[in-house]
Amino acid sequence: MAPPLSSWPWASLGQYKYLLLGPLVWKVVQEWRELGALPLGSWWLHLLVLFAVRGLTYQFWFSYSNMLFFTRSRRVVADGVDFSQVDAEWDWDNFLLLQTLIGATVVNSPLLPGLRQLCLWDPRGWAIALLLHVGFSEPVFYLAHRALHQAPLFSQYHSAHHHSGVTHPLTVLQIAASASTANDQSIMFGSPPPPPLTSAGFGTPLETLLLTLAMGAPLAGAFLMGAGSVGLVYGYALAFDYLRAMGYSNVEVVSPRVFDAFPPLRYILYTPSYLSLHHREKRGNFCLFMPALDAVCGTLDGRSWELQRSTYDGERAMPAPEFVFLAHVVDIMSSMHVPFVLRSLSATPFANHFILLPFWPVAFGFMLLMWCCSKTFVVSFYYLRGHLHQMWTVPRYGFQYFLPAAKKGINHQIELAILRADKMGVKVLSLAALNKNEALNGGGTLFVNKHPDLRVRVVHGNTLTAAVILNEIPSNVKDVFLTGATSKLGRAIALYLCRKKIRVLMLTMSSERFLKIQREAPAEFQPYLVQVTKYQAAQSCKTWLVGKWLSPREQRWAAPGTHFHQFVVAAHHRYTMDRGVVHACHAGGVVHFLEGWDHHEVGAIDVDRIDVVWRAALKHGLTPV
Repeated sequence: MAPPLSSWPWASLGQYKYLLLGPLVWKVVQEWRELGALPLGSWWLHLLVLFAVRGLTYQFWFSYSNMLFFTRSRRVVADGVDFSQVDAEWDWDNFLLLQTLIGATVVNSPLLPGLRQLCLWDPRGWAIALLLHVGFSEPVFYLAHRALHQAPLFSQYHSAHHHSGVTHPLTVLQIAASASTANDQSIMFGSPPPPPLTSAGFGTPLETLLLTLAMGAPLAGAFLMGAGSVGLVYGYALAFDYLRAMGYSNVEVVSPRVFDAFPPLRYILYTPSYLSLHHREKRGNFCLFMPALDAVCGTLDGRSWELQRSTYDGERAMPAPEFVFLAHVVDIMSSMHVPFVLRSLSATPFANHFILLPFWPVAFGFMLLMWCCSKTFVVSFYYLRGHLHQMWTVPRYGFQYFLPAAKKGINHQIELAILRADKMGVKVLSLAALNKNEALNGGGTLFVNKHPDLRVRVVHGNTLTAAVILNEIPSNVKDVFLTGATSKLGRAIALYLCRKKIRVLMLTMSSERFLKIQREAPAEFQPYLVQVTKYQAAQSCKTWLVGKWLSPREQRWAAPGTHFHQFVVAAHHRYTMDRGVVHACHAGGVVHFLEGWDHHEVGAIDVDRIDVVWRAALKHGLTPV
């Protein structure tokens, strides 16, 4: 039997838990009707606004801590989050909901008569709250926290919060991880998992109640003494949340030079490094925000300040990656699915959520900003078999790749990323989607020819893409219909199949391009390549390999029972994929790295290497989905 207050009573409601705030909304609506205007003096309204603004405070720190282009050199612990943990921690804001409901209960009771007289600002209240925080909240939290580390409370309540030594602003529950991912990204073959993260909010109702007592006592004291104010409620609550989320951010933000200039500050303000040591060691640094109590009670970890200094100064910075996947933004809606925006979006396959429409102008503004002054940046990372892999993004959107005036600038961005990777010691850089467009840079050939001494291997990954398509075709097929036949992939597929004595009906209006490909095939296999110019020619063919978009009218020429195998080359994004899945070109770059191949894979696909790459992919645990 579970101990009392160890699980949330609304756990079965899922996203409908927010209906619990319905009575507060109804109260606001009633007051609005009575006044004929928005009731700015309503505590019900203030509670709802606080719920939203407090949530945004944690969201701010979540976003900042996941902006690797800002924070990767000052992360306390390098590990990230995996999907099983994200799912278990989906309801991170339970503690905010509970505290809002407790606040509504207090507002509706005669316990604090001072609440009836709203005052915007009273400096006396701030002084009282500060005294109560130092004299009550800090000691109570410290003692309660130490008690939670004793049996049986630790195993019954607090152990989940300490399942890992890594901290994070949003996540609430802690469970064992099972994948090698970071920043909500996954890949389809595994390696030793990173530890899961712990949260800025305690994980059970009992722990939340203790936190609520520490947070609420200074406010209650100020109102009981007739010095409370709306400004105090907002200021103290948001400062409390800000410091809490900052401590759990896993990123050092306060320079050690500040502590050097004012040494007593070390005992007034904790740091992410200070809290991180507590979560890893579980034997010291129990304070709420002020390490003074740890110092007085002998539980202060002496390594805290040196860890803080070394982390901030970059001595513990994330090492250079060995593999980089160079992507680009697809469109404005998909840009809102990056790991540092909303976890509920980045942790699920891409979908156009209507709730995002109001934010479209903001995302559009960021697109313009990136177009003007941004350069390639790190988006996410994961560890695979002990090797650091990162995804970098060229700050350009899909439509910009089709603007003639943007071609030079895009290639410049890609070239700078390749040179940066080469300087950092990256072993393989894989080009994604339109970054390897033939019309743009010849599938990466432009950069390899321009910089013949590159140590980093530039890879387009399309050899594995071709291998995946070809291995989907049943072994008993005798003929196929191929659209997009003269593209990079179409050419490789046609040349491979004709060697297997499979007749390939190549749909193309260009006899010149068809004959060029046909001449590449050995003489005895050239008759297996047949040019066709109309879809009607494929009416008797039951296997269609689709390399260009088909209209419904064109699809009607396919005979009943026809199998379609699609390899349409277009802008794509990892957020369109299911969890644990990456695009074949991404996986092709990973295979190139794992095999330690020292050649560039750019330009035309080497048909002789298709089977080699396929066998290597299977050896490393990759499977098509």
